[in-house]
Amino acid sequence: TWMQVFTLLHSEDVGSTRLYFVNASLQRVTYSSSVGVSLPCPAGGTPSAILRWYLATGDDIYDVPHIRHVHANGTLQLYPFSPSAYNSYIHDNDYFCTAENQAGKIRSPNIRIKAVFREPYTVRVADQRSMRSNVAVFKCLIPAAVQEYVSVVSWERDTVSIVPGNRFSLTSFGALYISDVQKEDALSTYRCITKHKYSGETRQSNGARLSVMDPNESSPTILDSFQAGEVHAGQSVELPCIAGGYPSPTVRWLKDGRPLPSDARWTRRLSGLTISDLRQEDSGSYACEVTNSFGSKEVSGQLHVIDPLRVTLSPKNLKTGISSTLFFTCTVEGSPEYTINWYRNTEPIVPDQHISIQGQHNDTLQITAAQKFHSGAYQCFASRKGHTAQDFSIILLEDGTPRIVSSFSERVVNPGEPFSLMCGAKGAPPPSITWTLDDEPVMRDSTYKTSQYTLSDGLTVSHVNVSSPLIRDGGVYRCVARNSAGSAEYQARINVRGPPRIRPMRDITAVAGRNTYITCRVIGYPYYSIKWLKDGMQLPDNHRQVVFENGTLRLTDVQKGADEGTYLCSVLIQPQVSINQTVHVTVKVPPLIQPFDIPSTSVGKLMYIACVVSSGDMPIRITWHKDGQLIVPGFASGVAIETKEFMSSLQISKVTLKHNGNYTCIASNAAATVSWERQLIVTVPPRFVVQPNNQDCIYGKAGVLNCSVEGYPPPKVMWKHAKGSVGNPQQYHPVPLTGRIQIMSNGSLLIRHVLEDDRGYYLCQASNGVGSDISKSMILTVKIPAMITSHPNTTMARKGQTKELNCTARGEQPIIIRWERGDTVIDAERNPRYSIAINKKGDEVISTLKLNPAERGDSVFFSCHAINSYGEGRGLIQLTVQEPPDPPELEVREVKDRSMNLRWIQRFDGNSIITSYDIEYKNKSDSWDHMYTTRNISPTNNQANIVELHPACVYSIRMYSYNKIGRSLPSKELTISTEEAPPDGPPMDVILTPMTSQSIRVTWRAPKKELQNGVIRGYQIGYRENGPGSNGQYSIVEMKATGDSEVYTLDNLKKFAQYGVVVQAFNRAGTGPSSTEINATTLEDVPSEPPQNVRTISVTSDEAVITWADPPRLTLHGVRKGYRAVFRSFFPDGEWGEMQNITTTREQVELRGLEKFTNYSVQVLAFTQAGDGVRSNVLYIQTREDLPGPPAGIKAVPSSPSSVVVSWLPPHKPNGVIRKYTIYCSSPGSGQPAPSEYEANPEMLFYRITHLTRGKQYHIWSAAVTTAGRGNISSKVTVEPAGKVPAKILSFGGTVTTPWKKEVRLPCSSVGEPAPTIKWTKDSEDSAIPVTADSQRQILSNGTLVLRSVKAEDSGYYTCTATNTLGFDTIIVNLVVQVPPDQPRLTVSTTSTSSITLAWIPGDNGGSSIRGFVLQYSVDNTEEWRDVFISSSERSFRLDNLRCGTWYKVKLAAKNSVGSGRISEIIEAKTHGREPVFNKDQPLLTHINSTHAGLNLQGWTSGGCPITDMMLDFRPKGTWAWQSLKANSTTQLFLSELREATWYELKMKACNSAGCGNQSSQFATTDYDGSTIPPIKSARGEGDDVKKLFSIGSPVILVTLGVALLFIIRKKRKEKRLKRLRDAKSLAEMLISKNNRSIDTPVKGPPQGPRLHIDIPRVQLLIEDKEGIKQIGEDKAAVPVTDTEFSQSVNPQNFCTGVSLHHQALIQNSGPLIDMSDIRPGTNPVSRKSIKSAHSSRNRYSSQWTLSRPSQSQSTASARTLTSDWRTMGSHGITATESDSYSASLSQDTDKGRNSMVSTESASSTYEELARAYEHAKLEEHLQHAKFTITECFISDSSSDQMTTGTNDPADSMTSLSTPSEPGICRFTASPPKPQDYDRGKNVAVPIPHRANKSEFCNLPLYMKTDPFFRKQGELHDPCPAVPPREASIRSLTQRAYHTQGRHKTLDPAKQQVLTLGHSGLASLGASSGTATLPQRTLTMPSSNAAATASTSSTGSNPTSSNKVGGSRDSLLESSSSALGRLQKQSVGAYSKSYTLV
Repeated sequence: TWMQVFTLLHSEDVGSTRLYFVNASLQRVTYSSSVGVSLPCPAGGTPSAILRWYLATGDDIYDVPHIRHVHANGTLQLYPFSPSAYNSYIHDNDYFCTAENQAGKIRSPNIRIKAVFREPYTVRVADQRSMRSNVAVFKCLIPAAVQEYVSVVSWERDTVSIVPGNRFSLTSFGALYISDVQKEDALSTYRCITKHKYSGETRQSNGARLSVMDPNESSPTILDSFQAGEVHAGQSVELPCIAGGYPSPTVRWLKDGRPLPSDARWTRRLSGLTISDLRQEDSGSYACEVTNSFGSKEVSGQLHVIDPLRVTLSPKNLKTGISSTLFFTCTVEGSPEYTINWYRNTEPIVPDQHISIQGQHNDTLQITAAQKFHSGAYQCFASRKGHTAQDFSIILLEDGTPRIVSSFSERVVNPGEPFSLMCGAKGAPPPSITWTLDDEPVMRDSTYKTSQYTLSDGLTVSHVNVSSPLIRDGGVYRCVARNSAGSAEYQARINVRGPPRIRPMRDITAVAGRNTYITCRVIGYPYYSIKWLKDGMQLPDNHRQVVFENGTLRLTDVQKGADEGTYLCSVLIQPQVSINQTVHVTVKVPPLIQPFDIPSTSVGKLMYIACVVSSGDMPIRITWHKDGQLIVPGFASGVAIETKEFMSSLQISKVTLKHNGNYTCIASNAAATVSWERQLIVTVPPRFVVQPNNQDCIYGKAGVLNCSVEGYPPPKVMWKHAKGSVGNPQQYHPVPLTGRIQIMSNGSLLIRHVLEDDRGYYLCQASNGVGSDISKSMILTVKIPAMITSHPNTTMARKGQTKELNCTARGEQPIIIRWERGDTVIDAERNPRYSIAINKKGDEVISTLKLNPAERGDSVFFSCHAINSYGEGRGLIQLTVQEPPDPPELEVREVKDRSMNLRWIQRFDGNSIITSYDIEYKNKSDSWDHMYTTRNISPTNNQANIVELHPACVYSIRMYSYNKIGRSLPSKELTISTEEAPPDGPPMDVILTPMTSQSIRVTWRAPKKELQNGVIRGYQIGYRENGPGSNGQYSIVEMKATGDSEVYTLDNLKKFAQYGVVVQAFNRAGTGPSSTEINATTLEDVPSEPPQNVRTISVTSDEAVITWADPPRLTLHGVRKGYRAVFRSFFPDGEWGEMQNITTTREQVELRGLEKFTNYSVQVLAFTQAGDGVRSNVLYIQTREDLPGPPAGIKAVPSSPSSVVVSWLPPHKPNGVIRKYTIYCSSPGSGQPAPSEYEANPEMLFYRITHLTRGKQYHIWSAAVTTAGRGNISSKVTVEPAGKVPAKILSFGGTVTTPWKKEVRLPCSSVGEPAPTIKWTKDSEDSAIPVTADSQRQILSNGTLVLRSVKAEDSGYYTCTATNTLGFDTIIVNLVVQVPPDQPRLTVSTTSTSSITLAWIPGDNGGSSIRGFVLQYSVDNTEEWRDVFISSSERSFRLDNLRCGTWYKVKLAAKNSVGSGRISEIIEAKTHGREPVFNKDQPLLTHINSTHAGLNLQGWTSGGCPITDMMLDFRPKGTWAWQSLKANSTTQLFLSELREATWYELKMKACNSAGCGNQSSQFATTDYDGSTIPPIKSARGEGDDVKKLFSIGSPVILVTLGVALLFIIRKKRKEKRLKRLRDAKSLAEMLISKNNRSIDTPVKGPPQGPRLHIDIPRVQLLIEDKEGIKQIGEDKAAVPVTDTEFSQSVNPQNFCTGVSLHHQALIQNSGPLIDMSDIRPGTNPVSRKSIKSAHSSRNRYSSQWTLSRPSQSQSTASARTLTSDWRTMGSHGITATESDSYSASLSQDTDKGRNSMVSTESASSTYEELARAYEHAKLEEHLQHAKFTITECFISDSSSDQMTTGTNDPADSMTSLSTPSEPGICRFTASPPKPQDYDRGKNVAVPIPHRANKSEFCNLPLYMKTDPFFRKQGELHDPCPAVPPREASIRSLTQRAYHTQGRHKTLDPAKQQVLTLGHSGLASLGASSGTATLPQRTLTMPSSNAAATASTSSTGSNPTSSNKVGGSRDSLLESSSSALGRLQKQSVGAYSKSYTLV
């Protein structure tokens, strides 16, 4: 029904127009015939308007009793009606409503009102077919007759409403789409539910099935598509396009042949294309292309977007005057195709002489010369295809004659004085104003400026401006306002001063009887008076004459004789002086018609009419008009006209009816035109044209009772009605004229809807006052059409019983009643089940249809049809045959241990609502007499859970359904088996034992046997913290069951925290109950946070106070036992004091006995029973100043006969800032009581005392002074001034400490007479080496030794000797050079799942206290390092929050005051944990049915690391596409929508931080009935034996091919190695030839053999052969070994992978040989990647290996062991070697090394590499006897510095050989100098030989003295002199210092053979010993300046090496190393390069 929605439109017009619309958009109303409708009028007005309803034809609405009625408030009501009472004129027609008041009349758009009957209809759904994974489309098929009113409201799947989502979607047009069709979709039935929009009836369709087929390759098939259509803008439209096919087709949309533009309003969905918020530009042709690899299809259609019509009419509410011209513009927005219609007061506008409609769409309405009757409401209607929009405007036309509303007054102005005149007028339309001056138009020129404008209120204003008036500009100014309605004027005089005069006046013509004005046109001012004279007489002389003050003469009612003549205007300008002007007046007389009348007459008579003009000037013209038209005399008109001079007559010889009308006589002359009008009436008595006759009318139809009369005046017809029998009418009464009954224009009576009460006698009576009235009667008979008056709408029947259907009809007899079943006529004679009986009762006929028996198919619509000659009626009866329901289709969805989930489908409910279900089940072995029943299950359910079953039991199940009729048959019996159940009992005897501060051991026993419900597979241990702030949630860990008693250790717990623990057992089915929670507390641990708010206060110079607050309670991890304050001093030289600590239980401690005026670092920690906690941040405090100590030393020496010089050292403990020194001097026996005092500045450490007495002894001492006062005095010295003074040194000896690379000044100030000479020497063990000046050393004139950029080698004892002829003096200075600390030795102590604990032993501190450590770590396969800063006191550290089961790389460096030291070797360690593994004892699948499979995710064991990802892939066996699924649950997962009776492949992958584990399986879904399917078996054929033979032979063939391929590869590699040997030999020969020259200064002693340095950090390696063992070195050793120690019988091997050459002259002449810019041991980019990828599961440990050398005597062979970390490839750690003479074997303590060492990535030197390196050093006999020397070979790892350097020369021919084929590099360094370049040694960086004489030999460091290279042949004793006693301690310190500095251990010189070394050997050693590329720091040998320069230059030969150490990103360690590299780079020599030979 229509809902009343009142929307106020044009609200702004309500108050002004008083007409408006409500719900103007209402244009269609559809309602149900059984309900009816009430429709308020959409229009209204204020004050109250008259509301009327009309049909679209314009006919008034009339009331039809009980069918239609219009209420007084304008509401149209249509009552419910039966189909028999249907009248299309009423129930299916267009209506409109009008609203009328004094403002006008408006009409609504046409409203289509349509009644809808209750029609019999059925909806159905067709069965569909679809392939799996395609889309299925179900459509609800609705009959076309009701399709407009019936819509789909829902879909059902097996009686359960489908909720859109997942794979099901409902479209806007009612279709059901099922995406990704699965086999299980074929098990259901699908129904659509529809609802009638108006009757509210719902219908359910039949149940349709879906046939699901396996995918079959096919081209696309269109399943649903779209067609052309129209949609309103702003709405949404869905264009369906669904296609099937295999492979699944792709969809592409086109618009107008182009791909869809990008627009968020366009959404591609499963159903097709959805466009929201439609716009007109969306119109166009749309195409949907579906394509797959087998073809394509296309669907296209045209979409028209219709913009709703919107109409705007302007102007609005216009009020204007008559005769105006009006324009109305109708603006239409929306769709372009429309038509416009115009209405005025609801009547269509017809163009005429005033109105015209213009424009392309008739959108402009023009009204010219508008009249009063043109007022009203104007409406513009725009229509397009049934949609109409309108707007209206109210126009009010009134008398718009102008009126002057504002004006100007008379005034006087002077000439030249400007003036302005204004005149305002109103009128409709707005008038225009013109100006005159003395009746002459005022023209716009330079004198007159005029303007005119109209204001918003309609006032028209005009101005005249005169800027410089003259006398002629004076006069009478007149403004005249004119418009189409008339005119108005106003005038006033403006006087301009000046001589008066009169303008010439024109003659005037006046009309007699009217008024005339004569103006005397005087200009100038002043004047005295104006007079008028006529015929010498001054006027006025009668009452019709008036003379105004301004000189105007008015003549009223002008008379021709009296007023015609000449008039004189006389103006008195001076006394007795006048000026005159005359004007002539002519009078014209208008015609005057004598009045006349025209008497009435009748047809056929004569008529004479005379028109006489009684007065007027001749000539006079007379004419006649009839009804406004000129009468043309003649035969056609029947009129004759006779005209004379002043009269005219009109004659009609025979009067007829056409002569009726208004006749006008018009007379005119020169003066005027006049007329006289009268009406001629011709009378005719009434007569019948058509007489009434008896007639029949049909009930409900329209009927016309004919009665037509004529006469003049037109007769008035009146109808009367009387009831009565035939021939006996009762009294007549006037027929009431309503909308239903009306008298037509011709007099006939129209009955629009005939009722039964309308029958009877009717009288037609006519009269017009002429003659007597006439009348005629008739009889109206109303015929009743056949109609059904009674029948049941719905009725029920039971199946098998008899059912009767009754139908009652009435109407004109005879009546025939016909029965129909659906659309089929029932023939009772042919179908014995039906019988029809007829019974008449009065005027009714009763028909009975009997069904015997009623069947299920009778549940349809039956209809009875009553038919007679006048119509037909129909009655619908819906019969529902009820019966017991069909049995439900039962299936098992899920089976559990104690329950099962059943699902059923109720196919047919017996046409009665299902009331309940019963489920019966029993043990399969029992009869149904021992069943269990679940009764009265709600009918709204389609599934149920059966509980309280027994695990692992077989049951039989069946089901019944009930309705009101009865119970169904039992369903099909199902057989199922329940599953195992989780345990019902908890574990027993749970005991907790705390093990550590973060671990608790849990022990328990298994649950009772009877409660296990299966085999216990494992346990879950839940633990939670029970302390304050905990969340109460359990953390769960899981373990496998091992027996009846179990134990598990919980780790990573909080320290000293109470934990509650529960244990649960689980089996294959799940987890049982938990044990009772037991609590235990973890052991105490050290506090994790320091005390807070630590503060320090310095109290005195040796006392301070420290205060603090407790650390947070939760961080104590135990019971606090006390606090410990840790403090240490910082000395001015940068060194740190010893660490001290004080223990206390209070929050305060006093530090006493501190050093005075000293900086201290302070930290506080709390400790528990477990140990010390974290220290607080370092605070610094300085003690206060105090009295200084005595000066550390004092000297006094004579400097002249009368003066001495005193020098002293600052106090050891200054105890403050020294402000000054006081020197005291006293002479014994001088008699002076007090010594003399002298003051010296604190910067001065010497003082000259003068004016002393020669030869007299003096005691001298000194003291220091601070702000606290004078300190203790020094010791006293005695001095005696003398004339000649032996040499004395004022400076003091002692220890000088400095960081490396700084400049150091060692003072040696001396006095003496004569002046002494200064000599500096540097002490060695056995001799003193003079210090000579060079670029690094300089001795100043004052004796100070300056050392620039000191190095570690510069450390030692320096002696300064001052000598003159009288004596000498000596001081010794111990120079200590501080260097960065050595690399620490890093190891791993413990690991856990999330932490690695590291320990280390610091290396040498470099002479400065270690300030801290920097630890770096990264994940093994990344190079992103993280830094951790560690305190200097720590020797272990735990890395927390690491990833479980992950390898990490770790390195460490120490830092002192000089900087960061070398980085330790990289070690690797792995946190506990491994990848997940599936427990093979656990079942992979827990449950399988036809469409689902349950997976047991609990079968996965985590491997110690939590499982983070679980991924599954499955597919039907034999298909290629995998379906993927990611599991979030950790217990159980179901695979749904599987195909029934299908084998599947399943792959599962579980991942954690340690890796991923995989598990695969196969399973098969059951059949539809739950039965299993057989396994897939391969057919055995005749070729099986061949296949078996092939399967056996294939591996054998592959192995054979592999062995052959391996042999070929090994042979190729051997050939490559031989080629390397040949290349090395060629290079050696080239070097020998260049070195085969003599050197000027040979070295004493025979040539020595080459030295082989093998450096294998951190590792212990035994090198062993078959004949004996030779000890090579110790842990962390680099051992120099001479060539003669090795026998020449060793087979040459390709032993070394890298050779570094240093030869400046060779480089200078020939350029670089080989360039290796990025070679690091063990970092071959190819080999390292392959190793990492091939061995992801690493088995690394430390091994010990031995390498043997043939020896003459086994007994003399000594063994040394080198430890090596070594990655084993086999199970026993043995690596295949390519050396025939060397073998590798495990040492006895391999297992010890395996347990104690942690494997590292850096230990890459294997036995094979070591053997190859050594054999390559031997190379050939040519190399053994060469004059050049291969000095060192280093085998290192990736943690050492970069090994190779050089320029990057791509042109070098040997560059391709630079990349080693195996990990690791061995380097040889050789430097044979060019002999001819020796003289240039001072200018270029070329090492030169050095003469090793005795003294120089004694100055060598200890680690070099033992080398036979520096000893003379046969000289085995110590050549150095004895050490003086006073230097004994210094020498021992020297030995310790050098052993601290050096890294090389030296073999016992007594055990070495004495060998000689060529000249180049010393030079090459000097050049190589300082090379920065070596893997450890070495000291530079004393050499010449050039050699030193070369040594220094080579230090920076590879500035980039430090960046290679730490990986790809910079870190703190790398930054410091990089800075060192840059510093070294600045001093690189021009010719020093490093090269590598591969």
